Amino acid sequence: MTAHSNDWTEEEKELLEKQIFTALEQVIDPELGIDIVNLGLIYDIALFENGRCVISMTLTTMGCPLFDVIHEEILKAMEDVPAITETEVKLVWYPAWDTSKMSRYARIALGIR
Repeated sequence: MTAHSNDWTEEEKELLEKQIFTALEQVIDPELGIDIVNLGLIYDIALFENGRCVISMTLTTMGCPLFDVIHEEILKAMEDVPAITETEVKLVWYPAWDTSKMSRYARIALGIR
């Protein structure tokens, strides 16, 4: 997580990061049925003054037709994080996503070794 504000103490940043990841774990990839955190799709979370948050993420494949659905679900999930007043989602392609970015839970759930 990247903090771009001096307003956050280390303890506040850690707590906020946990709240954000907990909220994002509620966003399920419609094709794979696993949340975007365990799939390893979240690359960075940047916090700015006034509660602005920029989430950098990728998709499992370029041209995934479900980005709009995932994007809307992220915005909805972030409403549950009281300290966040604005969320921007940036889609990035580097580094390229592969199954090594998935959590152990996601690999087991999808039968990947």
